[in-house]
Amino acid sequence: MKLEKSIELFTKGQKHLVGAVNSPVRAFKSVGGVPLFIDRAEGSKIVDVDGNEYIDFVLSYGPMILGHRNRKVEKAIKKAIKKGYTFGASTKNELKLAKIVCNAFPGMDKVRFVNSGTEAVLSAIRLARAYTNRDKIIKFAGCYHGHSDALLVAAGSGLATLSLPGSKGVPNDAVKNTLIAEYNNIESVKKHIEENKDIAAVIIEPIAGNMGVIQPTSEFIQELRKLTYENSILLIVDEVMTGFRSKFGGAQELLNIEADITCLGKVVGGGFPVGAYGARNEIMEMVAPLGEMYQAGTLSGNPIAMACGIATLKVLKKRNPYKDFEKTAKNLEKILLDAAKEHGVDLQVNRFGSMINPFFTSKKVIDFKTAQSSDTDKFKIFFWKMIEKGVFLPPSQFEAWFLSTELSVKDLEKTKKAINKAMKKVAEM
Repeated sequence: MKLEKSIELFTKGQKHLVGAVNSPVRAFKSVGGVPLFIDRAEGSKIVDVDGNEYIDFVLSYGPMILGHRNRKVEKAIKKAIKKGYTFGASTKNELKLAKIVCNAFPGMDKVRFVNSGTEAVLSAIRLARAYTNRDKIIKFAGCYHGHSDALLVAAGSGLATLSLPGSKGVPNDAVKNTLIAEYNNIESVKKHIEENKDIAAVIIEPIAGNMGVIQPTSEFIQELRKLTYENSILLIVDEVMTGFRSKFGGAQELLNIEADITCLGKVVGGGFPVGAYGARNEIMEMVAPLGEMYQAGTLSGNPIAMACGIATLKVLKKRNPYKDFEKTAKNLEKILLDAAKEHGVDLQVNRFGSMINPFFTSKKVIDFKTAQSSDTDKFKIFFWKMIEKGVFLPPSQFEAWFLSTELSVKDLEKTKKAINKAMKKVAEM
């Protein structure tokens, strides 16, 4: 397998880009070797600068749910580009996308579009504090909600991958109002509520995706919603990753809960930078220009991103691929477990909708602590063998794999063969 051009670009990139990348997980630090530089993509495939083709399970970490360069989505983008790139003024498509999103989420009357999941979450936190006149928030260890200061503590994925407990440059004052609870442990939440009377919000990934895919138990998530109601604490559900990936709408509906504030991104932009936060009227009317909670963005509601988002969601709703996703994920889970069993490798597989994650551990993975019991050296070997066999995975044990509508039977057969080869290699270590 040749990676000469990726190596050359990585070397050149060191001069003017930090680490030759624009996001730490792209640096491949947890798996070693040189990161791949991608040239193009179409359908279920992605191609690097050396011409190596891969079945794509990264999908830009989720948004490419229809695969790459969907015909109808691309047509909508080209039409929008002909009208201009950005105006710093309102456009009709902002209203269209807002209606689609609000209709997909019970309890969401209004939405505000931003440019990233990080922006959506930091704005939601500010809104919760404005609405409740309280300062503290509870987050869960291993859940990642973007890189804003108040939430960059006990986060998952990138920080876990790099073995960093937090980040330099985040002052103590920025996180003094952030309380850490344990995912799937309601007692850890109760303890904070008993000891703190000024909690504005609890923020949670309804299905964790940044410490690997981890579902909440029904008892935990129901009790969490009950506790927040009883204590006038807002529940912020971060569906940046899960939005539109398990149904047309959010995972919260499948879990039988309703958020006070919902954060979105990824699929809503269809591949362009989009984030959003939304809630019922009484909460959203706190946001400027209706209220005193200020948040703004010159590129928010960008016309190209709005066109891409509308087209993506329209195709997704018409196609309704969610039963097929469940079938494919179940099949992929069996392939992974069968290969692990055949080669005597300890493996757990968690999945939800079109998200799936193998963990190289014998322990059932239910929270950040159990996720960290995974053997990352085994994952490293597994990752590179999969790359060699033409399957592109997230370069971290703690990142979810994503499915697209373009994943074919032939793709799955090739993936199955790659998994068997990779698991055999793991067993030989």
